[in-house]
Amino acid sequence: MKKKILLLATVVLLCVMCTVTVAAEGGEAAASNPFIGTFWSLVPPLVAIVLALITKEVYSSLFVGILVGALFYNNFNVVGTVDSVVQQGLIGAVSGTAGIFVFLVVLGILVALINRAGGSAAFGRWAQRHIKTRTGAMLATFVLGVLIFIDDYFNCLTVGSVMRPVTDSHKISRAKLAYLIDATAAPICMIAPISSWAAAVSEYTSDVTTASGEHVSSLALFCKAIPYNFYSLLTLVFIVAIALMKFDFGPMKKHERNAAAGDLFTFGKEVIGKEDEENTKVNAKGRVIDLLLPVVVLILVAVLSLVYVGGFFDADSSVYHDFIGAFGDTDATVGLPLGGIVVLVLTAVYLIARRLLSFRDAMACIPKGFIAMVPAILILTMATSLKNMTALLDSDGFVKQALADAGALQNFLPAIIFLIACGISFATGTSWGTFGILIPIVLNVMPEGSELMVIGMSACLAGSVCGDHCSPISDTTIMSSAGAQCEHVNHVSTQLPYALTVAAVSFVCYVLPTLCRTGLLPCRLPWR
Repeated sequence: MKKKILLLATVVLLCVMCTVTVAAEGGEAAASNPFIGTFWSLVPPLVAIVLALITKEVYSSLFVGILVGALFYNNFNVVGTVDSVVQQGLIGAVSGTAGIFVFLVVLGILVALINRAGGSAAFGRWAQRHIKTRTGAMLATFVLGVLIFIDDYFNCLTVGSVMRPVTDSHKISRAKLAYLIDATAAPICMIAPISSWAAAVSEYTSDVTTASGEHVSSLALFCKAIPYNFYSLLTLVFIVAIALMKFDFGPMKKHERNAAAGDLFTFGKEVIGKEDEENTKVNAKGRVIDLLLPVVVLILVAVLSLVYVGGFFDADSSVYHDFIGAFGDTDATVGLPLGGIVVLVLTAVYLIARRLLSFRDAMACIPKGFIAMVPAILILTMATSLKNMTALLDSDGFVKQALADAGALQNFLPAIIFLIACGISFATGTSWGTFGILIPIVLNVMPEGSELMVIGMSACLAGSVCGDHCSPISDTTIMSSAGAQCEHVNHVSTQLPYALTVAAVSFVCYVLPTLCRTGLLPCRLPWR
């Protein structure tokens, strides 16, 4: 109660300060909004994040952040604030992420079908026979996450639904499962040349020419940046290390200790665990193939759908692309729902043909799958609304100016870029938006075609993933909580110390090249 009172007082004080600032501006405040393009543009997401971590309630925290952003944007005009919350916020969020909502619902229905047919139970029985230890269960989750490198949304939900029975049987907490999912999804997509993330990065980069006159395409530039993407690479190493060493720290240690005693949730069990899974009839004739086949088909169809949307099959069209080019010009919010619907129909037909489900049972899985995804859809809607508010406040412009003013620290630009990318991604909850802002700036301030330019771009990508991992309003973080069916705030609080540990090591890795370049360390670098 004391924490809540203190938090309320802080919010009131903040509002009073803002009101005083507006009053000082006088009648010109409406024409020149003091909150747009300044540090205040980052305050709404920070308010939402602090509230979520303190109150452990994400819905109201996100709404308060949206409200603060709308108040800033409209100079505390009540009518304008309500209009912004509804139109630019909520309605804009739903219309902008409708494709992801469809994909979420499709995957929820697909999981319900597989569970009802007995595929998940069969895989659980197989895993109990072949995966004997907690370490083996964690490593199996990691390996499956690495194999599904096409898209982070697809990765989070698929790995969670497949591995949840296995990790539960070995008494691994849901918070730990959510971390394994989240820490594998974005990093593996960020270092996979064929993924929706690689395609997005390619959109923000252009072909460059090295000092030797070599022409380097945007995709080749992305590949050259992979070895310097320290955060993504070290996160994958960190997962394997903590699994083999059986070592945990921070809030995760408490969750794992409780899981070993039989409590997989620690907090929020009553909310998450009240599903009727125990009362759902499961077909005992289900086999492992009934789980693996839909997943494999989903991967293949997802790839085909992505390149189809990117123009790979339009041979007679002026926008025809080859396979790699199609990935670079695709739209995951269209391709993934398209592939998901096709696989959903095929899976339903397959399970009915095998007589594992009746047509009525298959149709009953549709509302069940939708209901399972409602919490993720709500959080994603409000998180996207909050991002829309920060966009209205021109947080991008503020960050660009801050980076341009760092001229005195040019020698430490890779490390600075990493920190700035972390901050933007944390405050806005989006990796793609962060490197979309910073990559053009990095390519302009670094020597074209140099190794330093590649390291700068890698630092931008690594920082974007790091901030995304730490942020409770990140869509990938939300998806990981949904995939593990873990209380969202539990996932954020337990993952934060792990992400910050890897971030600290990554920052040192970006500082070392600078020390070598300036001669403070006795080493030689390729660009010297």
